[in-house]
This record gives sequence, C-alpha cells and structure tokens, in this order.
Amino acid sequence: MTTWRKSSHSGQGGTEECVELAAFSTAIGIRDSKTPEAGYLEVPRPAFAALLGHLKRRQTTD
Repeated sequence: MTTWRKSSHSGQGGTEECVELAAFSTAIGIRDSKTPEAGYLEVPRPAFAALLGHLKRRQTTD
C-alpha cells in the first residue's frame, strides 16, 4: 500500500489546497489531496531532487 504525505506548506491561510507526495522505488508521486482518484504525476527521483534543489536556491535568493 502506498503512503501519501501532505506537504507541510499545504492548507495555510484557511485554504484546503493540498499537495501529497508518495515515494516509489524509482519515482516520487505527486497528487492533489482533494481529488486523489484523479490520479497522480510520477516524477523520476533525480528530476524531483533537481526541482527541490532549484526551489531551495530560489527561496534563499528571494
């Protein structure tokens, strides 16, 4: 069974917009928690790591 985790930044400000992540053997799954039956995006682990690195670098420069 796949375990989905909500983003720590989801749901702030009284909204219910939540992103969930799941770790698979070769990829990370990303889905909308409001409509999990709609499916998910599967991102290869190296691409997901690059995305996080990019976001962290932007966060420190903004």
